[in-house]
Amino acid sequence: MKKKFYIGAIAVFGFLSTMVAQGNPECNTNLSIYSEHVKVKNYDAAYTPWKMVYENCPALNKANFIYGEKILKYKVEKAEGAEKTAFITELMAMYDASRVHFADKFPVATVLIDKALLMNDEKMGSDQEVFDVLDKAFKEDYANFSNPKALYLYFSLYVDLHNAGSKDLQEVFDAYDSVIEKIGIENKKLTDKITQLLPKEDAGTITSKEKRYLKAYSQNSEIYGKIEGSIDSKLGALAECSNLIPLYQKSFEEKKTDISWIKRAVNRMYNKECTDDPMFKQLIDAQLALEPTADLYVYLGLLENKAGNKSAALSNFNKAIDLESDSFKKSELLYKVATINSRSGSRSSARSYAQKAIDANSSNGKAYLLIANLYARSANDCGSTAFEKRAIYWKAADVARQAGRVDPSLSSKSSQAVNSYMGKAPSKEMIFSSGMSGKTVTFSCWVGGSIKVPNL
Repeated sequence: MKKKFYIGAIAVFGFLSTMVAQGNPECNTNLSIYSEHVKVKNYDAAYTPWKMVYENCPALNKANFIYGEKILKYKVEKAEGAEKTAFITELMAMYDASRVHFADKFPVATVLIDKALLMNDEKMGSDQEVFDVLDKAFKEDYANFSNPKALYLYFSLYVDLHNAGSKDLQEVFDAYDSVIEKIGIENKKLTDKITQLLPKEDAGTITSKEKRYLKAYSQNSEIYGKIEGSIDSKLGALAECSNLIPLYQKSFEEKKTDISWIKRAVNRMYNKECTDDPMFKQLIDAQLALEPTADLYVYLGLLENKAGNKSAALSNFNKAIDLESDSFKKSELLYKVATINSRSGSRSSARSYAQKAIDANSSNGKAYLLIANLYARSANDCGSTAFEKRAIYWKAADVARQAGRVDPSLSSKSSQAVNSYMGKAPSKEMIFSSGMSGKTVTFSCWVGGSIKVPNL
């Protein structure tokens, strides 16, 4: 049975040293035998002694289930026909048995996810049947539902069932919000740990063990980022303004006192840039009457900004920031204000808020990407020669690179941005012909600062 995927490769079981005998010496002998076979991946040889221990002494050691999964998965992969079906059935039963004998080691969500993924991979159930298992896991054991593959499959099945006519669009949106929120929670756990280790890496004081942990945290954060991107792609056009606005218009009278529905609707319309429609203001007014929150004042500031009321917009932005005491949430608010200023063309102000977002939460990679984008968009304004104008892309690339470092879930976006900016920066030929190799370019525009030209 799989542990949480975070640092699975680092864990060492030490099964034999922690055995609890059950009065059957043969079980202890066979446990030792099959454990050795599993360690060298000789699963065929491990099957018979494992089965003896599993059937006669299931509670002897959790290895019966952890190693048992490896053995049976191998058997499933190699078998065909009725034999394959029999091994799948045996594996499904073993998942259930793990909860009977080691409930504290195998959480409800972990077991149900293992069953659902097996059903899906082996086509042993309908979409509805697989969905029902995952839905039970998500609702009954949310805390332990962290498997990225399962998170994607759960949402993907929501969309597929909607397309088949058995889930309405609101259910899909609710599921999207819940799954994305869960990914955010799990990724934050990782970026918090990454934030603690990066200064040690920069200072050269990181231990080899900490370096392995940092690598594992970064890899797993990157996986969450890829899954989130896949979920966004799966949602696709369903969340466009053309679908959102009619849905909210239709549901508003029934839902206008449901604060959870109102908050999610406001946030989704903001994220999809549907803020010009009167429905956005109607939803904001409804939330204002029910539960004024810090982020609500960001949206009020957005409306004032659109109306040209800069001082009123600033007042609302500041009120939002003052109301929020949690540094992580404050960083998210500051990032939203930064994006609003960016969209309205206030680049300097946008950078200021984005930097404040980073100050509040150093792992806010989105803020780094925004600053990089602001720099890149200013190329024509930052220099008197073609070389100077293109040099800004080096600065943009440096900032974009930091985004993927502090939040590896953004690694793909970070790499794409870096590659794009570096492709627009001065080429080696330009550096050579300009005679600027190793020299410094200073930016006199709003960006300020400087960048050192690479040595040839």
